[in-house]
Amino acid sequence: MAKKTYKDTDGTSFHGVTIRATVNQLISAFGEPSEDSNTGEDKVNFEWEMETEDGEVFTIYDWKEYRMIDVDEYVIWHIGAKDKSTSNTAEDEILKKL
Repeated sequence: MAKKTYKDTDGTSFHGVTIRATVNQLISAFGEPSEDSNTGEDKVNFEWEMETEDGEVFTIYDWKEYRMIDVDEYVIWHIGAKDKSTSNTAEDEILKKL
C-alpha cells in the first residue's frame, strides 16, 4: 500500500495519471505533505513524497493552480513517477487508501 517515503524522488515526472481528492483527504490517508506552501505563488502548493508497496517512488502534487487551495476543495492531483506503470500502480494504491 502507498506510504510516505524518505527515498529520493528526483527524476519523477508526470505520465498523464491524476486523482481527484481534497488536501484533507490526502492528509488523512498519508499524513502531512512534504511540501506545504499554499500561497499560490509557485507551480506547486502541496506535494507528498511517496512509495508504492514495491518500493517505487512517486509524488502527489497539484500543478499550476496559482491560487491558494482550500483544504476541503476537490483538486485534480498529478502523480509523478519514473514511468507510466509506476504511476498506474500508485493511482491504484492511493485510491484504495482514500
